Amino acid sequence: MFFLLKVNRNFVKLPPSYLFVDIAARVNEFTKQHPEKPIIRLGIGDVTLPLPEAVVQAMTEASKEMGKVETFRGYGPECGYEFLRKAISENDYGKRGVDIGIDEIFVSDGAKSDTGNIGDIFSSDNVVAVCDPVYPVYVDTNVMAGRAGEYEEGKGWNRIVYMPCRKENHFLPELPEKEADIIYLCFPNNPSGAGITADELKKWVDYANEHKSVILYDAAYEAYITEDLPHSIYEIEGARTCAIEFRSFSKTAGFTGTRCAFTVVPKELVFGGISLNKLWSRRQSTKMNGVSYVVQRAAEAVYSKEGMAQVKKNIAYYQNNARIIREGLSAAGFEVYGGVNSPYIWLKTPGGLTSWEFFDLLLQKTGVVGTPGSGFGISGEGYFRLTSFNTRENTEKAVKRIIESFQA
Repeated sequence: MFFLLKVNRNFVKLPPSYLFVDIAARVNEFTKQHPEKPIIRLGIGDVTLPLPEAVVQAMTEASKEMGKVETFRGYGPECGYEFLRKAISENDYGKRGVDIGIDEIFVSDGAKSDTGNIGDIFSSDNVVAVCDPVYPVYVDTNVMAGRAGEYEEGKGWNRIVYMPCRKENHFLPELPEKEADIIYLCFPNNPSGAGITADELKKWVDYANEHKSVILYDAAYEAYITEDLPHSIYEIEGARTCAIEFRSFSKTAGFTGTRCAFTVVPKELVFGGISLNKLWSRRQSTKMNGVSYVVQRAAEAVYSKEGMAQVKKNIAYYQNNARIIREGLSAAGFEVYGGVNSPYIWLKTPGGLTSWEFFDLLLQKTGVVGTPGSGFGISGEGYFRLTSFNTRENTEKAVKRIIESFQA
């Protein structure tokens, strides 16, 4: 007798490819048909500046250590070397008056991985709430885990609570009407670029504590904050009992190709007598070998005096690119948001075009690639995301091409 292997049918519910894979396919097809047209990529959030010199030097020295018997290291601690966790605790949190223990910090290869994998420690029958528009990973990984239900055209997944973020509410979510167990928040926001004040964030912390919910707080872009806004949810009183925070070195220090991030799970996060800190530690030590010693030494160098100065300079470069896009398009009559506390500019599509219509037209007329807002959710329709991660020269060219090709 033969038994048919059963697959996880939740995966089958998803579109066949990820948003940015679809974009890459369209761009590749356009390039084949029009090889003479140069492409400027302001779509995916990949950086263009090289790693800071302090980081490169640290990687070089660590690599040399790995080539000597006396200093060679094999398997490292799954949750991160103490030297990096200590540097994170002291610099990212201690300097802001936030006390985070090194055993509450878990080093990984990326915030994308952690925001996707964190669902492993939660039951599949929890109710999930997400902002709309939203970083697709939050939704897709919950579909994979069986928390999303069925997809309804024009409405979204019927078991997910959507919190619309529109111009009318300054692209900030309102507290969900339906009680939610797991709440995803990302500030500064991807894709809209919106920031959140301490008072607004306190409302969410209070809600989560009152309803015994957990906030999954993505702070990957906190280094781009220029206004008086919280950089960490733990700056808010009460957050240690309701929030998990995700950070990344990718956009901060150019680690998109080097891979290093971390997640903070406070020990006070206890639900039904079970510690989430211990569950996440168990999950990571079972499913992950950890980040390499060489990369963790590189990440540690980000916190050196030289490293911090070099990282600050790189971030200022991207912030200036954001200003160029924001001010240039705004002066030309486009409706533009974000780009002040974030590397992302959220653009209203002109002439009533849909997000994908504008994507195709923009690509054909200018060779500029962005990201259709509808790819981030229903409330993203009619908007378009541009990033500031290209070179200044290309950023200026892109803005000029857009202005010349579209009458806003």
